[in-house]
Amino acid sequence: MSTKLYVGNLSYNIDNSELEQLFAPHGTVQSANVIMDRDTGRSKGFGFVEMGTDQQARTAISALHGKEVGGRSLTVNEARPREERTGGGFGGGGKRSGGFGGGSRY
Repeated sequence: MSTKLYVGNLSYNIDNSELEQLFAPHGTVQSANVIMDRDTGRSKGFGFVEMGTDQQARTAISALHGKEVGGRSLTVNEARPREERTGGGFGGGGKRSGGFGGGSRY
């Protein structure tokens, strides 16, 4: 069974292929994804790597957690399941005081 790892504090110029190459010496890399900002297209500085087995994942964590890559010290640990997003409402109380907002008048 494969294990998904969270990889944080990545250099912003690391791509999926470089992330995969970083983990490959420690086992079978099933997938390697750097998370990109959908607005800017730039890396968000973290990603996920799926290793072939739990043992390979543990080996990769031991070898790479705290290792400096691209001038940054990596955070590598087992990924937690994504939290369910509940509600779907608008967070953070925007002011709704009637009118048309933005000071626009016609």
